[in-house]
Formats: sequence, structure tokens, C-alpha cells
Amino acid sequence: MLATADILEDLLLLGALEDKVVVSSMNRGGLQGSVFEMDDRLTGYDVRGTVDAGFDAIKMLTRIDPADPATVSTLETCARVVTEANRAPVVAMVEPFLSRRVDGRVVNDLSPEAVIRSVHIAQGLGASSAYTWMKLPVVDDMERVMAATTLPTLLLGGDPTTSPDETYASWKAALDLPSVRGLIVGRALLYPEDGDVAAAVDTAVSLVRPQEVGAA
Repeated sequence: MLATADILEDLLLLGALEDKVVVSSMNRGGLQGSVFEMDDRLTGYDVRGTVDAGFDAIKMLTRIDPADPATVSTLETCARVVTEANRAPVVAMVEPFLSRRVDGRVVNDLSPEAVIRSVHIAQGLGASSAYTWMKLPVVDDMERVMAATTLPTLLLGGDPTTSPDETYASWKAALDLPSVRGLIVGRALLYPEDGDVAAAVDTAVSLVRPQEVGAA
């Protein structure tokens, strides 16, 4: 389960997180559509809050715009959090994107080359990578993308642009790569094309090898 404090604390009170892998979202200050959208400052969980709650990992979105001077502040903040998490120790899950503004809207570059560059930047953050994981989109040429890192990786779902069968096939192909450890997807399973959430979750779980992290 990956969520912010308002969701996780409700589920915790309900006893719904027992025997679950829980990832606290550090969220971001960059509200969609705002002039400060690229400011991915961490406004949700921190490392201390995650450890105190007994959760397993933290997740931080890390968008990188080479044309935006504010990006260096995002990288510095994420590096500090990765260092703190590794010393805790708790898994630090970094979700990097190379991003830019197009007609005033922030767009993530999902080309293999851009994803590879974002991985190279993100995996070098912090004083240690012993507890660092990647959270990456499924894009074209995933074999080449995954060859860019030795860090364990979970696949994000995002907003599917293909049919469910094509989406599941792309997930399955990526899951067969050695360092891909599982799925951490939301909208693709909560809002499937046919509305059958249970079937979508069952399909996703069936794609994950037994020794890996399950769909979250």
C-alpha cells in the first residue's frame, strides 16, 4: 500500500494494514497546473514519521527539468532524504522523470533515453544506495532501460495508453527482467477499462513471480 498519511492512518485504525507492505508517500508541494508545479518539495511523510509508524519504505517523486534552476533544490532534498532513509534503515524508493514544460504544462519524457538519464541521476543521490529502490514507468526498450541500473525496481502503472491486454503484456515483459521486483500501480487497477477491479488486480498479481513484491 502506497499512500499519504490521511489514507494510511485511517487504514491503520481499521486494522487493514496488518501483514501488508506499506510505503509512505513523501508527496510533493508541486500542485498540478500551478506555477510551482515543478517544485517537488516533500510535504508528506518524512523518514522519522515512517520509522515511527513501522512502515517499510518511503517514496519520493523526483522530476528533473534541466531548464529549471529550481531542480537542483529538488535533487538536494531528495539526496538528503535518501541518506536519512539508508541510515534509518528504511527503503527509499525514488521515482525519477526528466520533465519539461510544453505550452505551460509539465510533461514527462517517456523515451527510453530520457528514462535512462533520469535513472543515472536518481540512483546517485544520497550517501548510500544500500536501501535505495527505483520506481520506473514501463516504456519502450525496457531491457535497455533496466541495464542502466543494478538497483531493485518496481514498475509504476500511470495512465495506460493502450488496451488492457497490451498493458498487461508490457508489464509481464518488464517483470521478466532480473532487477524488476514487482508492480506498484494504482489507477490502472482502480479504474480498469471494463470496471472490474477484482479481475484487474487478479491479472496483475498473476504476472508477478512468487518471490517478488506483489501488486500494490
